[in-house]
Order: sequence, then C-alpha cells, then structure tokens
Amino acid sequence: MVDLDASVLTAHSEKESAAPTYKRGFGFHPLCAFVDHGPSGTGEPVAMMLRPGNAGANTAADHIRVTEQVLTQVRTPAQSVLIRTDSAGGTHEFLNYLTGRGLGYSVGFGLSHTAAQAIGRLLPQVWTPAYDADGTERDGAWVAELTGMLDLSSWPTGMRVIVRKERPHPGAQLRFTDSDGLRLTAFATNTTTGQLAALELRHRRRARCEDRIRSAKDCGLRNLPLHRFDQNRIWCVIVELACELLAWTQMLALAHSPARRWEPKALRLRLFSVAARITCHARRRRLKLAAGAPHLQLLLDGIHTLTALPTPD
Repeated sequence: MVDLDASVLTAHSEKESAAPTYKRGFGFHPLCAFVDHGPSGTGEPVAMMLRPGNAGANTAADHIRVTEQVLTQVRTPAQSVLIRTDSAGGTHEFLNYLTGRGLGYSVGFGLSHTAAQAIGRLLPQVWTPAYDADGTERDGAWVAELTGMLDLSSWPTGMRVIVRKERPHPGAQLRFTDSDGLRLTAFATNTTTGQLAALELRHRRRARCEDRIRSAKDCGLRNLPLHRFDQNRIWCVIVELACELLAWTQMLALAHSPARRWEPKALRLRLFSVAARITCHARRRRLKLAAGAPHLQLLLDGIHTLTALPTPD
C-alpha cells in the first residue's frame, strides 16, 4: 500500500519558486509517497516531489508523475500495488491512469448535492456497522455502497463508491452535504472483494501518512534552507535518505522492540544521543554505554542478529 499526500512548507524568506499557499501562507507544496508498513511499523518514503506553494492539491499530472516514480522502486507487479489518497486524488485523469496501469486504488470521493440526495434514498437495511481501528464494530458509524445510485459512466470501469455516515464529534460542524445530523464521507475503489466495513477501514488507515510526513519534517523537511529550487530538491532527497535509513533500521534491527514504531524525536532521545565512552585496555577497545540505556542494547542485539545471518547472494 502506497499513500500519496501533500503538505505545506513555510518559507521564511524569499526562495526560488516559493509562492502563496492555499492555507494563506507562503512557501512550498511538496507531494510525497510512502509505503505503509502497517500498524506495527512506520513508513518508507519512495517519492518526494517538491512543488511551488501555489501548486494545486488535485493536480492529476503531479499525482501521475509521483506514481511513476513509485513504480520504478516497488519491485512487485503493478496488480499487487494499492494507491491510497485523499479526495485530491479523486480526479478522472488520475483514476483513468491507475486503471490503465492495472493498479488498485482507494481514493477520497467528493460528495455533491446529487450524491447526498442519493444517499438519502438508501434503504436502512443496506447500512452495516463500520469498524474501529482494531477491527471491532464502531458504535454510531455505518457504511453502505452507493455505486448503483450514481451515474458513473464518465468514471473508469469497475469503480465502486462506498459511503460512511457517523455521528459527528462534539463541537464538529456539519457541511451542506451532511444530513440528519450525521457526517457523510465517501471513497472510491476498484477492489471487488471484501466486506464494506473492511474496505472503509483500509481506506481510513491512509491517515497514517500524516505521521510519515511529520517524521519527514523532523528529519529536515520542515524548513528548506537553500535559495535555489534545485538545491532544495536535493535537500528533499537527503531527507528521503534519512527517513529511509530510519525505516530500515527499525525493520531490521528493531523488529521485535517497541522502538519499531518510534518517530525520529524518540529515536534521537533514546538511541542516538546515549552517552558513551571508548576505552582501551589490554589491546582491546571497548565502548562503555552510560547507565540506563536499555533501548540502545536492543539496537545492538538486533545488529548482532543481522551480522550473524548468512550473506545473501
């Protein structure tokens, strides 16, 4: 599963290609792609496209370009890759491209007034309980399929639309497309099997991409320090490398440790900044760790396990 999402970066000085953003700021609007390692792991960056601040969130050409970069790195058949995005990826051009490449997708689907009216015509028995994050039924949330109630002739063949309704959180404001005091959201997918609640939960888990972007910002993406646009593109590649090293360190050396899910700040505090001292005695060098560094010992144990493995061909 590959998650695509964009984020706004603030520029505090005049930089090449920095422009006003849709959040009324000034800076850049990069589009990132991360491989999702599931709830028990972090994410691995596979593409990071730096764009001016005024780049559109739903620009299909940018989504297609980033997806092409993803496919050059993912060593699996295209049919086994699932692309997840928010409603910014729910465009005709992008979905036609994904369908033509044989890729699976799960993208946000914007609800129009016509779609909201179609939801109101759904029978009560077609609604099934939605799932919580742990896979149990969620109280006050339901899902149903809306495909047969909409005119999808202009969309790719095989596209399904699944809608979710739920009681809003206290203080949340409803939109014009919401009805009966319930919040309505929808997504589109070309997956033909699986329970509706499971497909909706799979799509909702794309929110983990926000955690990956936050980790990338902790690795240097928060502020682009250079003036030229191409220089900042190289900076983004360095940030990708940093995130890549962290992700593979956690996958290989910390697979059976709580540190498998730590973000960069926790890793710096508990692993990378542990006090130590190199001493020489009896013609041997020893690395003496400071007291109270059990997490670093986990990393060393993991490295020892890796070095004991046979060398691959």
